[in-house]
Amino acid sequence: MNRIAFFIDGFNLYPSLDSNPLYNKYKWLNLNKLAHCFVTSHDKVEKVLYFTTYVTWDQVKLVKHQTYVKALQSVGVEVVFGAFRYVDKFCRICHKQYKIFEEKQTDVNIAIKLLQTAVQDLWDTAIIVSGDSDLIPAIQAVKTTFPEKRIGLVIPIGRRAEELKQVVDFHMKLKEKHLATSQFEDVVTIDGGVKLARPNTWK
Repeated sequence: MNRIAFFIDGFNLYPSLDSNPLYNKYKWLNLNKLAHCFVTSHDKVEKVLYFTTYVTWDQVKLVKHQTYVKALQSVGVEVVFGAFRYVDKFCRICHKQYKIFEEKQTDVNIAIKLLQTAVQDLWDTAIIVSGDSDLIPAIQAVKTTFPEKRIGLVIPIGRRAEELKQVVDFHMKLKEKHLATSQFEDVVTIDGGVKLARPNTWK
């Protein structure tokens, strides 16, 4: 049995859905179901890891995200959080510096978990859902250290990932049919009878 672990880059997957308003209805996405779209009867999904960060300064987005994380955890998805940091930017027009929030740690967290779980021998095949070329050094390091293990790629909608495709053992494309068949029910009931409803803007 081929043991598979999925590493899902939330900051690559979800912006790809934002790129087309027609895909907003797919954001209530059961990542456990989605993972099973890319396996066969000879495979066993051992882990599904979702890498994300809360937008703490926007209460509406925060509540939706927290609800979604609870739904994911109820189906066994392991959520790994990064962080936003203030960073200095320079405006070429007005020649002034300004600060913005910028997401940090996601690619580092994926790299750490990819290596850590390989060392622990928790998978035979790792499948990364992302188009972020910053992951290339981590993939190369794991493949060099563990040549018997395979690393694959699922490319989010609207992403090309040409550089990533060159360093993995195989790659597949995420399609709308995968999103459509991997939705949670509109209301998810978790422990204690708590009901989690799909956000209205995700319908």
